Amino acid sequence: MTLPNDNIQSSIGTDMVVLVDPNDQEIGLMEKMEAHEKGMLHRAFSLFILNSRGEWLLQQRAWGKYHSPGLWTNACCSHPRRGETPKAAAMRRLQEEMGMYCQATPVFKFLYRSEFSNALIEHELDHVLIGYSDTEPQPNPKEVASYRYVSLEDLEYELKRSPNNFTVWFRICFQEVKDELAKLQHST
Repeated sequence: MTLPNDNIQSSIGTDMVVLVDPNDQEIGLMEKMEAHEKGMLHRAFSLFILNSRGEWLLQQRAWGKYHSPGLWTNACCSHPRRGETPKAAAMRRLQEEMGMYCQATPVFKFLYRSEFSNALIEHELDHVLIGYSDTEPQPNPKEVASYRYVSLEDLEYELKRSPNNFTVWFRICFQEVKDELAKLQHST
């Protein structure tokens, strides 16, 4: 484990994750693959985007991803850099992965741990954000195999029929995202 150092993230680049305790307090940095091999708790984000018709933007993870390749998930998900807020990280990665921009609101966070068949372990404190956009994505093929917009009804049907076509974190937080969207709609 790398101990905190103000300059280490910029010198190493984006292959580091921020290790945290269950209260989201930073405890250090670790190379991304090592953190996933050891199952170390680290900070992450998941950005959900809806268009003006209320359809959810989904991305299919690129087939070359180190875990969950080819699975469908929310519009964008990744790891903040040291000193970067989850919201700023979401805006950066949305541009890098989907070639688009939108405003986003942090809505909740959750902690999960999942072991994959390739011996990697995803152990994340995941910050969930919701945004709205009608911008047509321009996906980066190294990150995204495909994308689509889907209605809530169709998405719920797909999740019930074929849950293993979706990433673990998407399945875990879907209901809470749906509930948060209902609250946001009732408050406007």
